[in-house]
Amino acid sequence: QVHLVESGGGLVQPGDSLRLSCAASGRDSRLYTIGWYRQVPGKEREWLAAKSYRDGRANYADSVRGRFTISRDSVTNTVYLQMDSLKPEDTAVYYCAASGRSRPSDSTQYEYWGQGTQVTVSS
Repeated sequence: QVHLVESGGGLVQPGDSLRLSCAASGRDSRLYTIGWYRQVPGKEREWLAAKSYRDGRANYADSVRGRFTISRDSVTNTVYLQMDSLKPEDTAVYYCAASGRSRPSDSTQYEYWGQGTQVTVSS
C-alpha cells in the first residue's frame, strides 16, 4: 500500500512559479510510474506529466510542456512538479498519482492518489 500526500499549493500571480511536492510513504514494489494530474470543477481530470520509477524518463502534456518539470528525489521518495510561467488557466486542484503500469493511458490506470492541493493563479 502506498500513501501519497501533496503540498505546496497556494495563490500566486500570473507569471509566478510554484513547486508542488508529493511525499510517498509505504511500499509497493510493482510501482512503475508517478504522475501529476489536475482538475477544475465540472471538468475531467487532466493528465500533466509522468515519470518512470525505473528509467527516469518523463513525459508531458502539450499544455504544460516547457513550463512544468517533474522530478523525483529517490532518497526522500518525494516527487515534485515545478511550475513556471503560471497562467490563470492553470488554476486547479493538483493531484499526484502512482501506477504499476509502465505507460498508464488514463487516470483509471493509476492505483494510488493523493488528496490534492489547490493552486490558484490570479492577479
